[in-house]
Amino acid sequence: MFNILDISASAMHAQTVRLNTIASNMANVDSISSNAEDTYRSQQPVFQTILEGSQNEPKGGVRIKEIVESQEPLKMEFNPNHPMANEEGYIFRPNVNVVEEMANMMSASRSYETNIEVMNTSKQLLLRTIQLGK
Repeated sequence: MFNILDISASAMHAQTVRLNTIASNMANVDSISSNAEDTYRSQQPVFQTILEGSQNEPKGGVRIKEIVESQEPLKMEFNPNHPMANEEGYIFRPNVNVVEEMANMMSASRSYETNIEVMNTSKQLLLRTIQLGK
C-alpha cells in the first residue's frame, strides 16, 4: 500500500517539473534576440518509467529523464527599426506555441490533482484497514 504513495509522489514531482518548464516557456514567449543561437527555444521534459526500484526511487514510479529543446524553427520577423535587429533587419523570436503550452499546463495540473486524489484515497484505505483491526 505504501508503494502507491511513493508512486504518486514521484508522479507529482514529475508534473511539478513539467509545470515549471511550461512556466519558463511562457515567461520567454516574448523574448527577442538578434541571432538564432541566442534565441530561447521551447523546452519539454521527457518522462521515464522506473522499472527497477532503488533506495531513492520506488519501483513503478516516474522520473524526468531529460529536458529537451524543441527543434521547431524559430520565428524570424523583419523589423529593421528594432534596436535588436541584425544586419539584414531581422529579429528572432522563440518557437514557443502559447496554445500548446496552455493545453500542457492544464494537462499537467489535472495529472497533479489526480495524484493528490490517489494519495488521499490510499490514506483513507489505510486508515480504514487499521480501524478494522480495532
